[in-house]
Amino acid sequence: MNYHERDIYGIYNNPQFSPPLMAQGPGPHLMGAETLIGNNVLNHAGQTLGDIKEIMLEVETGRVGYAVLSFSTYFGLGEKLFAVPWKMLKLDPLQKCFVMDLSPERLKNAPGFDKGHWPNMKDVEWEKSLHSFYGSNLN
Repeated sequence: MNYHERDIYGIYNNPQFSPPLMAQGPGPHLMGAETLIGNNVLNHAGQTLGDIKEIMLEVETGRVGYAVLSFSTYFGLGEKLFAVPWKMLKLDPLQKCFVMDLSPERLKNAPGFDKGHWPNMKDVEWEKSLHSFYGSNLN
């Protein structure tokens, strides 16, 4: 499901969201967090990397820290969750999805967790290793 389909307030169904006028409304520069949950994440080759299950906000700063992606390893079995630094995701408003420069094989080797064992996201070492894996800056 994409943000257009999850738009219960009509934010993105306004004619102003048709190219080239998209810059006049709140999207794609400001988007409703609820509408982004469930959006697909693809890589540049069009391969599915998963979908966004949660968006983690840094409450003290107001910044988006991570997107939590779900990736099923085999026919929907063995779901694994991944915290991906938000800055690694780029919105593709034409395909109505997010794009990340990563192969499915690399994602399978990413530091992940299951829904019953979330990492301590405030742990500085966890944060450093995660950003190191994705090649993103901490700030």
